[in-house]
Order: sequence, then C-alpha cells, then structure tokens
Amino acid sequence: MSEFWSDVRQIASEVLAPFQGMARVGVKIIEPTTVLSYPEFRRPMGRRARWRHVLNRYDNGMEKCIGCSLCAGACPANAILVVAGENTDQDRKSPGERFAERYEINMLRCIYCGFCQESCPTGAIELKDIFELAEDSRKKLIYTKEMLLVPDPQLERID
Repeated sequence: MSEFWSDVRQIASEVLAPFQGMARVGVKIIEPTTVLSYPEFRRPMGRRARWRHVLNRYDNGMEKCIGCSLCAGACPANAILVVAGENTDQDRKSPGERFAERYEINMLRCIYCGFCQESCPTGAIELKDIFELAEDSRKKLIYTKEMLLVPDPQLERID
C-alpha cells in the first residue's frame, strides 16, 4: 500500500511541476526591472578582472618596458611580440640599457590569462578592467605599442 502512495505522490509532483515553473516566471515578469545606462554608467568589475592590456610609464614619463621579452616567453598563446632596441644617451626611452622598440599583442590569440603581467619584472604590462574590445577589422585587434602605452604624464596639460 505504501508503494501505491509513493507512486501517487510522484505523479502529483510531475503534474504540478509545470505550473510551479509558470508561477515563478509570472512572479519574475511582474517584478520591477533594473536598467543601467551602459555608456554613462559602467558596472564595477571584480578585483581580479583581466581585460585590456596597457603598457605603463614611470612618473617621469619613461617607459617601464625594458624589452626583456619575458612576457612573450610566458604567453601560452604566443600572442606577444617584443623587439628590443638599444637606448642611447641622446634618446633614452626607458631607464635600462634596452627598450621595446616594437611591442605587439594579437588580441585574437590572447586568452587573458595574466601570465604576461605576472612575469614582467618592471610592472610594465598590466591587464586593466577596460572591456570594450570590439572592432570591425582583424587588423585593428593587433595592438601596437602606441595603442598600449598610457599617455605621458609630462605631456598632459592641466586645464
């Protein structure tokens, strides 16, 4: 007899399940919605969010990247290309002997793992929470050094 009642309960729960689901959907439909004005207001990202790469500078305007290629070596996707150049006394771009003459990141290959940031001895490469990465051309997704460098604080005007 107990087997009969367990079968009845099972059938009843299966019959009621679609109605319980529709009740939940009905509650969500009449619930007030929250709309964010995206371009004007950006939802804060998590502390560990890793999105767009930037190349940092020192406060005096010199580039932090010394062209050591450790970031390229640490990249599992082989997305980073670093070509080092020699600093001269007349044209000094970084405090070391070398600087990154050419620095490119292929964002189509990048898996945003953060290994480049962890391997950099000077803290030059950093993954920020800038997540607007859409482009209409594959060529625009190969970020060059000029695209990655933060603006020089010495050249900025204070208005």
